Amino acid sequence: MTTKNTLKDNAVPLRARLRQARAALNEDQRQRGGLLMRGRLFTWVGMARDAQQRAGRPVLSVIAAYWPLPEEPDLRPLLRQWAEAGITVALPAVRGPQQPLEFRPWMPGAPMREGAYGIQEPATEEAVTPGLILVPTLGYTETADRVGYGGGYYDRTLAALKNGGHAVTTIGIAWSCGRLDGTHIPAPHDVRLDAVLTPEGWVPKAP
Repeated sequence: MTTKNTLKDNAVPLRARLRQARAALNEDQRQRGGLLMRGRLFTWVGMARDAQQRAGRPVLSVIAAYWPLPEEPDLRPLLRQWAEAGITVALPAVRGPQQPLEFRPWMPGAPMREGAYGIQEPATEEAVTPGLILVPTLGYTETADRVGYGGGYYDRTLAALKNGGHAVTTIGIAWSCGRLDGTHIPAPHDVRLDAVLTPEGWVPKAP
């Protein structure tokens, strides 16, 4: 499914339409879609780590994800699996307006607190730098341009990591109904992701 975008659109009505499309998904679609995405991510991360090890490169050890809002894809079963396998899982924390996000380590059962916008975040003040960031994505294009929620937090964060010389892979996590047609023009500050993962697969392809 592709969400139509026209020249009359601006950010506010576009996000409203994307939210409406997401809200219309039924529970079966959410459960099945979440399972498919978790399976693909598990396979991709395993293959990436194996390839890094064979090549003698540093193996991916820190993955930043997110604590889902009610209508977002729920990756938490996979996050628990990664944490139990010894991978450091991190969740974002808002440090302040117009600031990049901070990623804080998380384990199953770790203390959590309510952060900005009512989103749960780890209670620790420790921060880590991820090698992979799973980015909650409201809308996306065929070239992995992302429409987020309007706060600009991930764009600032990804730009700061790049400017700091950190090599990081970015994967958007989105429902298929968030796909935009070719008329969508990203804003100048929008940071393109390496790929987007939906229940239907990778867009444009796996990183």
